[in-house]
Amino acid sequence: MNNFKSKEVFEKSCKLMPGGVNSPVRAYRSVGLVPPIVKKAAGSRIIDIDGNEYIDYVCSWGPMILGHAHDDVINAIKAAAENGTSYGAPTENEFILAELISEAVPSMEMLRLVSSGTEAAMSAIRAARGYTGRDLIVKFEGCYHGHSDGLLVKAGSGALTAGVPDSAGVPKDYSRNTIVAVYNDIEGLKEIFKSFGNNIAAVIIEPVAANMGLVLPDYDFLGQLRSLTQSYGSLLIFDEVITGFRVSFGGAQGLYGIKPDLTVLGKIIGGGMPVGAYGGRKEIMEKVAPLGPVYQAGTLSGNPVAVAAGISTLNTIKNTADFYSRLDCLGEALQKAYVEAAARYNVEIRINRIGSLLSVFFNNNNVIDYNSAVKSDLKKFKKYFSAMLDRGIYIFSEL
Repeated sequence: MNNFKSKEVFEKSCKLMPGGVNSPVRAYRSVGLVPPIVKKAAGSRIIDIDGNEYIDYVCSWGPMILGHAHDDVINAIKAAAENGTSYGAPTENEFILAELISEAVPSMEMLRLVSSGTEAAMSAIRAARGYTGRDLIVKFEGCYHGHSDGLLVKAGSGALTAGVPDSAGVPKDYSRNTIVAVYNDIEGLKEIFKSFGNNIAAVIIEPVAANMGLVLPDYDFLGQLRSLTQSYGSLLIFDEVITGFRVSFGGAQGLYGIKPDLTVLGKIIGGGMPVGAYGGRKEIMEKVAPLGPVYQAGTLSGNPVAVAAGISTLNTIKNTADFYSRLDCLGEALQKAYVEAAARYNVEIRINRIGSLLSVFFNNNNVIDYNSAVKSDLKKFKKYFSAMLDRGIYIFSEL
């Protein structure tokens, strides 16, 4: 494919923006390529500035579940923008969107809109600490919850040690309050709670891990996690930035029948516009200002254009009877095609899928956690990624 203009723009961007991008995952450094510079999108397709057309399997990292430039969503955005793009004041639509979310995710008895998934996760953790009066947070290796200091943490030297910073600029005093556990290892988590349980404010988890490639929870892992946190008086936070309204209308918690104390949602609730939300049990959220001592604020929270897009998106999903069954059928068809192609060409792969979420790993073993995910063959992945892009198929650039 011709990418002359994309290369030219990317080279110019590298002089003004770190790595030429405004988010590291867009830089294509892990696959050694220049990213296409996107011009527009519609439905399942994106088109770059060189005129190349791609089938889009990234979907803005999740939220474009209705496809790009969906007529109802675009019309809602236009109508809202004509009335002004920001007020810094309450609107009725904020309540309407909050009500839609709470009805779909009943564990979110009370919630607050924010401007990003990162802000939502950071705020949920602050609320958990304020409610419990405890400092420690447990997260899982390979799960990503935004770039706030206390969550950019990797595992320490042993299972029962505090985490260490995973980014320059993160003070050790921040990371020492975060413990990193192994996803799907309930026994290891029990050991952590035996040592620190009375000081653990919350466990935050992607109920279906999707930031190390897709990794599904083992049978009853989430159920045992729920019981464990309850027995120690710790809160359970589900980060459903990716799974919320994606695996079911009630998110992963609705699909698996697990009720967390707090939930984090991201840009799907804004139809792809910058927005997020956190919420949960009423008595926890009542600790948030102005009702309680946990401070959190944002001038652009509940932005009227983003909220209008979110209402349109969620109503469209809600009112489409076969929405998730159709997504599942499409995901199943794609998985079958991968399996058949791999068998035909004698390529060893592992596929993890839930509904429309799917990851292909060039791996000889099942991928159940971060350690098994990173053992995948990166050289094969790079070759595969490049070949897909050349054929007009736009996929995730990282394992």
